[in-house]
Amino acid sequence: MKSINKNDLYFVIFISIFSFVLFFLPTGFENPSLTESALREKAKILEVDNSDLRNFSIVTTGTQDVKMVILSGKFKGDTVKAKNVLMGQKRLDKIFKQGDKVLAVLQLDKTKEHYIGARADDYYRLNLELILFFCFAAYLVLFARWTGFKAILSFIFTALTFWKILIPLYLKGYSPLFIALFIVILTTTVITLLVSGINRKGLVALLGTVAGISITATLAILFGYFFKIPGTVQEYSETLLYTGFMDLNLSEIFISVIFISAAGAVMDVAMDISAAQNEIILKIPEISKSELIKSGFHIAQPVIGTMTTTLLFAYSGSFMFVFMVFMTKGTPMISIANTNYISAEILHTLVGSFGLVLVAPITAIIGGYIYSFRKKS
Repeated sequence: MKSINKNDLYFVIFISIFSFVLFFLPTGFENPSLTESALREKAKILEVDNSDLRNFSIVTTGTQDVKMVILSGKFKGDTVKAKNVLMGQKRLDKIFKQGDKVLAVLQLDKTKEHYIGARADDYYRLNLELILFFCFAAYLVLFARWTGFKAILSFIFTALTFWKILIPLYLKGYSPLFIALFIVILTTTVITLLVSGINRKGLVALLGTVAGISITATLAILFGYFFKIPGTVQEYSETLLYTGFMDLNLSEIFISVIFISAAGAVMDVAMDISAAQNEIILKIPEISKSELIKSGFHIAQPVIGTMTTTLLFAYSGSFMFVFMVFMTKGTPMISIANTNYISAEILHTLVGSFGLVLVAPITAIIGGYIYSFRKKS
């Protein structure tokens, strides 16, 4: 096993500390009343009473009465009766059965020592989510060792940065485009330097990534303006307006989401080109700058060919049911292509793909100059 570079170690320690601080950093949108007036605990369904449920074709409404035992917290072991209200929305409703693990919400009295009511809120999934994450982390560390650990750290850092910085700044009314660009460059910088190390390979990948993200952001802003797609095309965007955030620029938030979504793929392509050129220069130190750039172009061609299709899979997959509805109705293609939320996905896919196509040759050129400079030095 190779020895760990001191600069890499110091950087890992710094990002670990920063992530720890981010974890406890308040967003400014905490609602203590939600946690002070109610407890959320794991529970198990013992009995169900579906006598009040009513079926109307494929829709079910009414109230499901459940009996459950609390499995966590200070009321662990208590058996309580609760309600599960169905609103006739299959996307949101769930019908519990005996043996299901659920998230129970216990409404507390003024003393906070007793509960006065309960409801079964949803299926309890936290344990499964943690198991899946730890399996993912364990595999990464076992396979990639030190690099795998750094990849997990970058994953955690990025998630915390989005939740603790990006989203609160959006909600506070700061410029979505500027904030998103800053956060994306910050996170991709940290990810690139963590995974590749503080070296020439990381520098080439980083410069290529920043160039690609900047181009993608410019294209998103430009074509987002001409496409005239409202920010309300995003799910739950109108809910923000109804809850009092009427001053949010939803259109700019939507445009910023375009280059945020493409940033990962752009970074991936830049790293692929940089890593490949780094291997070439290590194996053939005498290679010329022009030949190294040409090799970078040759490597880039199949990479961008598959990555553009990857974006098509990623973005269109979430709209599969919408496409199926259009097909069942025989909707003309011209109408589908001009529907705002379909146009939004087309914009997502094409702008992201365009950014990928451009970042590959740019990274190859940057790598040709930087690695050749290294060779001469």
